[in-house]
Amino acid sequence: MDNVFKTSEPLTHNIFRWENLGDIKEGRGDLGEEMPVLVYRLMQFTMLDILTKHYGAEPANDLFREAGYLAGTELAKATLDLSVDLDIFIANLQKALEDLKVGILRLESFNEETGELVLTVAQDLDCSGLPITNETVCDYDEGFIAGILDSYTGKKYKVREIDCWASGDRTCRFRGTVEL
Repeated sequence: MDNVFKTSEPLTHNIFRWENLGDIKEGRGDLGEEMPVLVYRLMQFTMLDILTKHYGAEPANDLFREAGYLAGTELAKATLDLSVDLDIFIANLQKALEDLKVGILRLESFNEETGELVLTVAQDLDCSGLPITNETVCDYDEGFIAGILDSYTGKKYKVREIDCWASGDRTCRFRGTVEL
């Protein structure tokens, strides 16, 4: 694409940077920072539909995980204290996810030797209230959580959803394992 602004710097609108999110308070003065979950899901599910049509279901899900990973990494670096101990980090993460209305996070278990953990996200932004399809659908969340964990621990995590609202559960449950 041509640089229509004729600046010496390349355009960065296709490269994610935290600061590119802008000043939402200033830009949406009358409407505010919040929007209905319906609008978020409309964007998410139509994007997934188009990616699935172009690339197939599994590659589309992988792209959603990758996007979630980038979002989780950038959110963690920009908004969380990555130097605190695990209990404080989880408490801060719980508060951040509730404040952002992403969901209600709970750490169910953590194995200090292996780094494996199980956590839940209730009232999940991505799926709570969806029809039951007997499948897990929170691929974006898998990447999002992995990005946050990687940023905090410095280790590479693989996160997979093991329970989901869409599979008939009332909360989403994720297992995170350190990749070797």
